[in-house]
Amino acid sequence: QVQLVESGGGSVQSGGSLRLSCTASGNPWSMYCMAWFRQEPGKEREGVASTNSYYGTTTQAESLKDRFTISLDNAKNTVYLQMYDLKPEDTAMYYCALGPHEYSCSNNYRKYDSWGQGTQVTVSS
Repeated sequence: QVQLVESGGGSVQSGGSLRLSCTASGNPWSMYCMAWFRQEPGKEREGVASTNSYYGTTTQAESLKDRFTISLDNAKNTVYLQMYDLKPEDTAMYYCALGPHEYSCSNNYRKYDSWGQGTQVTVSS
């Protein structure tokens, strides 16, 4: 059974940076997609970025790609989300997810079946 554990969330001021980490264990697949999502209370889960474990391709949300970058360290089974120039509207619970392999991984949460517990990011103005 796949287990995902996120870390790195916290409270920062507007303009600050954070790096989220998500380490996977129990993953039986050699080729897979990993992704970051975020969700505010009462809103639908939003795709932030995803990456392919084999080809290294990434799919980033258009509105965030200038500030957020996803990367994957296969040796550590860890996916990262580097976030720069954070804004109050980035405040949300951030989740990582693991799903079936696709060349261009999706940012649609319905395609992922393993999820972490989430890490809170709070940005104050």
